[in-house]
Amino acid sequence: MTATATAPVTPPAAAPAPPAPRPPRHRPRRRLRQWLGNGLVQAFLLVVGLVWITPVAGLLLSSLRSAQDSASSGWWTALADPGSLSFANYASLLENAGMTQAFWNTVLISVPTTVLVVVIAALAGYAFAWLEFPGRDWLFLLVVALLVVPVQVGLLPVAKLFGQLGLFGTIPGVVLFHVAYGLPFAVFLLRNYFAEMPREMLEAARMDGGGEWRILTRLVLPVGRPAIASLAVFQFLWVWNDMLVALLFADSSSQPLTVELQSQVRQFGSNVDVLAPGAFLSLVVPVVVFLVFQRHFVRGVMAGSVK
Repeated sequence: MTATATAPVTPPAAAPAPPAPRPPRHRPRRRLRQWLGNGLVQAFLLVVGLVWITPVAGLLLSSLRSAQDSASSGWWTALADPGSLSFANYASLLENAGMTQAFWNTVLISVPTTVLVVVIAALAGYAFAWLEFPGRDWLFLLVVALLVVPVQVGLLPVAKLFGQLGLFGTIPGVVLFHVAYGLPFAVFLLRNYFAEMPREMLEAARMDGGGEWRILTRLVLPVGRPAIASLAVFQFLWVWNDMLVALLFADSSSQPLTVELQSQVRQFGSNVDVLAPGAFLSLVVPVVVFLVFQRHFVRGVMAGSVK
């Protein structure tokens, strides 16, 4: 009986020595540097905020001053005499038929345009992202190509077309123009956002018997709410503050607030008591809309930046 040779057992490798501790950093100096950095950033943001809010505050104070006070001194003098401020100018604004009609015209133009753009873009964005049909990619490239077409190119041809259709000088004509030129960007934005959704989520919904319409309304739209809210805010602000399209496509009975204010500026010396509150009203409505949708707007912008 022969003994079997056994291989020599090698001892386990020694564990690597822990790295030598680094010398402690100068924490007070680092904290001071961070404090100075944050302080500079905060000071810069404070200056930017003051620069932005100063004209708004001046417009608000001017809208609360009488025409005589506005003609004799600057708006900042009201800070020393708050008792001179009143809401009489806003009462005069409500009695001005042209300004009130222009305000409601702006609402009738901005709200339908925003709703139509969001609804049509959501349907088209879902189709381009998740439905298969012939020519889908080429059609989407055509939509993307329309993004580079400036608004000024289509003013005269569309005005001639609207004149033949009887839409020139009407609110529906202004709405249709804004919808047509707002859809390319809206479709591009929502299609890219919808395409980033997990395919497994939609396939699971189809396996459960959900149709395309049910998937869109019950799954895609709730998930895409931040992007839709961001699009709605952008579209509303663009249409509300627009004056170029309204100058050409709206007449005296359908002109929005921006055009009415522009016509009132020519008589600034005699109607500042109406012009100032009208301008502040035109400013405060978009601010309120932005504050209402601020949470969804920030989520949509951050999601878009990450994706």
